[in-house]
Amino acid sequence: MSFEFWLKKRVLITGHTGFKGGWLSLWLQSLGAEVIGYSLPPPTTPSLFFQTAVEQDMRSVLGDVRDLQHLRKVVEESKPEVIFHLAAQSLVRSSYVDPVGTYATNVLGTTNVLETVRENAAVRSVVIVTTDKCYENSEDGRAYRETDRLGGFDPYSSSKAAAELVTAAFRNSFFSPANGKVQQGIASARAGNVIGGGDWAADRLIPDVMRAVCDGEEVSIRNPDSIRPWQHVLEPLFGYLILAERLHSRPGRYAEAWNFGPDDSDGLPVSAVLQLLSRSWGRGIHWRIDEAPQVHEAGRLRLDSSKSRQMLGWQPQWKLDQALQATAQWYKAYQNQQDLRAITLQQIESYQSALTMSKGILE
Repeated sequence: MSFEFWLKKRVLITGHTGFKGGWLSLWLQSLGAEVIGYSLPPPTTPSLFFQTAVEQDMRSVLGDVRDLQHLRKVVEESKPEVIFHLAAQSLVRSSYVDPVGTYATNVLGTTNVLETVRENAAVRSVVIVTTDKCYENSEDGRAYRETDRLGGFDPYSSSKAAAELVTAAFRNSFFSPANGKVQQGIASARAGNVIGGGDWAADRLIPDVMRAVCDGEEVSIRNPDSIRPWQHVLEPLFGYLILAERLHSRPGRYAEAWNFGPDDSDGLPVSAVLQLLSRSWGRGIHWRIDEAPQVHEAGRLRLDSSKSRQMLGWQPQWKLDQALQATAQWYKAYQNQQDLRAITLQQIESYQSALTMSKGILE
C-alpha cells in the first residue's frame, strides 16, 4: 500500500455518517484525499460523525442510496475515481423489525451504486462492503472462504448475500473484458465484527457496554457464548484501502470477493471479550445474562483471510487486547470531554505507525 496514492484522490464514501464510514472518512482526510460523502443523517445520538466533526474537511451530502436519481447526480458532479460503498442497514436484530427496509437499502442500494458506476467512466475502483454473515453458516466452526456458499438465516445476513450476488452480476455483465470495461474494478469486502471508539449502535456488544458504563448501569448480555471474529475498525478499513488501490491499477486482477478477518486467536466468545474489556477499562463494568427468548443470531463465525494475506499483503496489526485498549481509551476520552477528533486521528496515526513497521505491506 502507498499512502501517497491517496493524495488528491477523489473518493466517494456512501454511509460516511456511520461508524465505519466516519473512521474511513477521517483516515482518507488525513492522507490528503478529496472526500465526498453520501449518506442519510447519522443513525445514532450521540454519533461519531458529530463527535469528531467528520464533515470538517470533506464534502458531505445527505442522501439515500435508494434514491437513484439523487445518487446519480452526486456521482456525475463529483466524478470520483474511487467509491467505497458502506451505506447499509447493518444490524441483525433491526432487520427482524424492518425486513423490507433492510432489503431495499442493502440490495437495491447496492444496485443503484453499481448502476452509477456503469454510467461514469471516471470511476476506476469500487469496494462494496458486505459482511462475514453473508455465508451460509453451518455453525461447525469452519472458517469460511470467499468461494463458500452464500446464504443468511436472517433478513440482514441474506440481504448482504444478495448484495454480493448483485455485485458479481454487475461485474460479469458490465465490467468484464468482454464488455470493454475492465478498466473499472469492482470488488466486495467481507469483514468480521468491528470494534472501536464512536460506535453507538444499539444491540452491539461494545456500544451496549459503553452506554451502560457511562450511565452507571449494568449491561444485559444476550449470548455470552457466541464466538465472533473481533477486530478494530481500522483493520478492515486498511484492507479496503489496499483493495481499492490494487483495483485502480489492475482491475482485472483483483475484481472479486475478499475476506478481512482477525487471527483465529482473536475469535473469542462474548464473555471473554467482556473480561478483556474490563481489564482495559478498569473497575465499573458490570453485566448480567439476559435469560429472555431471543431472535436467532449466529452462534459461531470465522473467516479465512488467507487470500487477502497472500495476494494483497494485508494482515491484522493490532491484537484484540490492543484493539480493546484503544476502544476503552476513546470512550474514556468521551467521558472526560476531550477532543474526540484529535483522539481518533491519533489512533489512526498510531495504526499507521504499526503499518510502517510491518514488512511487505507498504510499498
